[in-house]
Amino acid sequence: MRAGLVQLTVSDDPAANLPETLALVRAAVAGGAGFVLTPECTNALSSNRARQRALLRHEDDDPTLAALRDAAAGAGIWLLAGSLGLLTEDADGRFANRSFLIGPDGAIAARYDKIHMFDVNVSETEVYRESSAYRPGTRAVLADTPFGRIGMTVCYDLRFPHLYRRLAKAGAEILTVPAAFNHITGAAHWETLLRARAIETGCYVLAPAQTGFHPEQDGKGRRTHGHSLAIAPWGEILSDAGTEPGVTFADLDLAEVARARDRIPSLSHDRDFTGPDP
Repeated sequence: MRAGLVQLTVSDDPAANLPETLALVRAAVAGGAGFVLTPECTNALSSNRARQRALLRHEDDDPTLAALRDAAAGAGIWLLAGSLGLLTEDADGRFANRSFLIGPDGAIAARYDKIHMFDVNVSETEVYRESSAYRPGTRAVLADTPFGRIGMTVCYDLRFPHLYRRLAKAGAEILTVPAAFNHITGAAHWETLLRARAIETGCYVLAPAQTGFHPEQDGKGRRTHGHSLAIAPWGEILSDAGTEPGVTFADLDLAEVARARDRIPSLSHDRDFTGPDP
């Protein structure tokens, strides 16, 4: 299976972002990809909660999701909509940060709500409180496809290795990590963390990313790291998208998963132990 990783620079306007997303999905298909992946926040990236509330839609009414489902069906491909910001019925008004795996018939094969929220102080001027706008998911998700079992995660999940180990021990062979990784932490940690998750689990890791400066209507904006990466089960980098929007490709061979796990069978070497107390 050839995977095509779509790298985007979205604004806070879903309608303006969609044509570029669809164009890059088509480019991935033209390049031979049977599995196309888009990044976190494919529909829009914004820090303005009022604007999000005005522009985001519920899952059943979201134009980006509908268009990506049509694109998958039209091309007969598997497509990971890395994540979409969506309205929910939550009493506190928080949104969902939801990843979708779409089958070649256009049907939604699996959904995953991002579990770990990016609540951090990157610097004195960059403070993020994702949990103030998005409610965290509570369930890990494993999806079956004809080309492999996929463990679905999103961005900040990457820093929680126990999630990936659980997915791998449950049968995952491919781990997806769509992201809008901060440019500061991305430069420091992105590649290292992705390679570590691949090495620890013996899985392919596919991480389509947002890149560059993301303008917002109020004149603000944020920067993301880019460098969409595909990592082999032994830890090699198969493709790196750099910092420009576009598509990169990686060919997946699940025999490499078995080979890596045969060489270092650490998934079967867990031992019970005691201490320390929290």
